[in-house]
Amino acid sequence: MALTDKRISQACPKQKRYKLFDCRGLYIIVAPSGGKWWRLRYRLAGKERHLSLGKYPQIRLKQAREKRSEIEALLAAGIDPQQRPARSETVADLVEEWLTSQKTNLSTATLRLAKRRLEKWVLPHIGNHSPQDLNPPELLRLLRRMESQGKYHTAHRVRQRLSQIFRYAIVTGRMERDPAADLKGALAVAPTQHRAAITQPSEVADLLDDIDSFQGRPATLAALNLLALTFVRPGELRLACWSEIDLEQGIWRIPGKRMKMRRDHLVPLSNQAVDWLRWIKEVGGYRDYVFESSRGGKPIGVNTINQALRSLGYTKDQMTAHGFRAMASTLLHELGWQPELIELQLAHANKNKVSAAYNRSARLAERVKMMQSWADHLAILRCRNTNVVAMHGGHI
Repeated sequence: MALTDKRISQACPKQKRYKLFDCRGLYIIVAPSGGKWWRLRYRLAGKERHLSLGKYPQIRLKQAREKRSEIEALLAAGIDPQQRPARSETVADLVEEWLTSQKTNLSTATLRLAKRRLEKWVLPHIGNHSPQDLNPPELLRLLRRMESQGKYHTAHRVRQRLSQIFRYAIVTGRMERDPAADLKGALAVAPTQHRAAITQPSEVADLLDDIDSFQGRPATLAALNLLALTFVRPGELRLACWSEIDLEQGIWRIPGKRMKMRRDHLVPLSNQAVDWLRWIKEVGGYRDYVFESSRGGKPIGVNTINQALRSLGYTKDQMTAHGFRAMASTLLHELGWQPELIELQLAHANKNKVSAAYNRSARLAERVKMMQSWADHLAILRCRNTNVVAMHGGHI
């Protein structure tokens, strides 16, 4: 049965891609992502071939049929339509489509970073190329440009993004293989770089005293203290919303879309953390974000906490916002807390796929105890009371 525009527009995506057929070899592919692409099946020299005619609804049914007629005329004259000079889909087209398809899968910040890297490192060099013409050596030369500038991590991330884009092209019928997959192991390994962190108890005490003396905005002061008390990732902290926080129960529920591992995460709030949250709620009066910027209605900036640390005299080689995680991990291990508890609270990747399914609430009662003990330990360091024995495993 011949297709109609209504039937095509109402075709819903399924778990696997499927085809809707018109006639004389014309059909449309409906992908799991919801995208729809025109294809034409024809025979030349006894071999069956398939030709891409563009994306629906940019190419409507009438236009697709007109293209089919043009191709049939070429075939009648013995001309291979895939060899005629014409504008075909480019890498830039594919990248744009992939970025659009990922809006519901990736966070806004992650998508923005991927777009910036692709626009800087990929599109200026191969943006006008046809995806089908790409080969591993060409991609390797592209990635070597980043390595030559010492951007090893960026090279690896761009290769991963390209591989994701090419796999997307495969399932939507535009490519047959992923040329970036052949480059696994071909890139240089980036030298290990540890984020600067203060881990000596005496220096942690100085840091806490310096934070107490901070003269900046209340939101930044609260963020510094909450980062020390919860040791979540800086991005998870700055985007915290009041709707995620239960002050009565002392629990902060971070949604998986903001977590590095894409899983929901529970952060037990110590009495001290709750006090800081109640304070910023009263002083700041913020309605949505816990830590609002001076512009209002938006969270504090990506570099706000690091800038605050610089204003307190700490260089990037001494302490960073991310360094609060290493600080807490080091001291909690030294205090005798079980490594699994610490790892659970840090929300690190769990290689055990079975236990990973319930990491969000795993050993929560013990983590509640550990987080309160951690907050009390910071209070002891603040006081620098040498007559008080440091807590070990949750006890004073």
